[in-house]
Amino acid sequence: VLLVRNKKEFSALGSKCPHYGAPLSKGFLKGERLRCPWHGACFNIRTGDMEEYPSLDCLPCFKVTVDNGKVLVTGKKKVLTLPAVMKNTSKRCLLNRDTVLLLGGGVAALVCAETLRQEGFTGRIIMATKENHVPYDKSKLSKKMNLKAEEVYLRKPEFLEAQNIEVWREKEAVSVDFQKQKVQFRDGSSQKYHQLLIATGSHSSFLKVPGADLQNVCILQTPEDSNKILELATGKNVVIVGASFIGTRLDSDQDSRAKQTSRQPAHKCKLPAAVAKLSAWLASFFPFQMLQKTRVKFYMKTELIKLRGKDGKVTEAVLACGKKLPADVVVVGIGVFPNSAFLKDTSIARDDSGAILVDLHMQTNIPNVFAAGDVVSFPVAQLNGDRSSIHHQQVAEAHGHIAALNMLKKNKELHTVPYFWTTMLGKSIRYAGCGEGYTDTVVKGSLEQETFLIFYIRDGFVTAAASLNRDPMVSLIAEVLYSGKQITKEEAE
Repeated sequence: VLLVRNKKEFSALGSKCPHYGAPLSKGFLKGERLRCPWHGACFNIRTGDMEEYPSLDCLPCFKVTVDNGKVLVTGKKKVLTLPAVMKNTSKRCLLNRDTVLLLGGGVAALVCAETLRQEGFTGRIIMATKENHVPYDKSKLSKKMNLKAEEVYLRKPEFLEAQNIEVWREKEAVSVDFQKQKVQFRDGSSQKYHQLLIATGSHSSFLKVPGADLQNVCILQTPEDSNKILELATGKNVVIVGASFIGTRLDSDQDSRAKQTSRQPAHKCKLPAAVAKLSAWLASFFPFQMLQKTRVKFYMKTELIKLRGKDGKVTEAVLACGKKLPADVVVVGIGVFPNSAFLKDTSIARDDSGAILVDLHMQTNIPNVFAAGDVVSFPVAQLNGDRSSIHHQQVAEAHGHIAALNMLKKNKELHTVPYFWTTMLGKSIRYAGCGEGYTDTVVKGSLEQETFLIFYIRDGFVTAAASLNRDPMVSLIAEVLYSGKQITKEEAE
């Protein structure tokens, strides 16, 4: 049990974050909000309610009394063993003919469906996904590659069935008629809706060089991809294309399995500037200080120009600098694009990249049509309301929650601080805010000693922060930014 005192009031609640089990005693407390030190999930200390994702569940709460200066906590033994508490949900009522159709099987669609039930919606909920899985934790695909899909499911199929959330697997949308409020699927079937959520996510960008169509040139998109890459790479020469976190995480998982791993940045890999700075540090400092004893080699400031093969399988990667790398397997991690091609000939508003434009209600320009997650471009508070696409789990979950509330006419605007995390070679990395367009940085600690906190400054104020082994500092900064308080460069220093 975690005992908390806020001014003169005591609260007692579960001590571990339901998301990954982080010790909340190491978190950050501000008023009645307690933030997880690892991934930024936030809980109300009086009610245990989850107020900020990525946790899907709430904390158990216990009765607290004060008697003659002693604080007494009372709880049932069976509740003490519960890691989390699920919110009460409404049941499906067959008399309610309203249908909410969710396109996509990721966290945005999952949270939207759960929020609808938690907020009293009794109509029909359909989640249609082109994958053969219920929603799963995609962040684990590059961290632990010898996994079964069921091990990373965010909710078991039985749970979704109990909530009367229909999951249509291998059901890919190919067109939408917004006037008739009907979606057409690849298998020839169709479905009408009253409210529609488009949460089709993003797809890994394809390599555009000669030889890209050879066998054993892979992308990491699904659990099946993860297992395939591991099987192909074990004991073989692996080339990873892309200077992204995905590529770096793959290095850390592959270095003990592959015969040799080589990686180089991609020519057109786009990351948010602040994240790119941190990723660049990982790509330059980690190799020589932490990966030099492994079989990982880095080729920076160059690009892949050609793949060569034999009998239809890749055998060699050719770099612009003239270097030729043996390659039994090539893994491509050079960014993503929105899964919105099926909307090409419709009136829905999209930007040049194909991302769907939404407002702070997650509403598109078409009535009764909402969008969420990787597929959207939305107004970001840390960018003074300018639009951006942010591809991460916590943001997608927040989108799905707000979309559901506004489907139910709650008139709620998105209010969240983007929170990114990863772990590589045992080092915990956190990033919160949005550092696009930053002009200055303040570095606290030491990059060489592998413990630091970086503030990203724009127009004299902090818009993002990143850390390595400095928990819970990023959670603290995320909560300050959430409250609306500005942190000056001088305060950061």
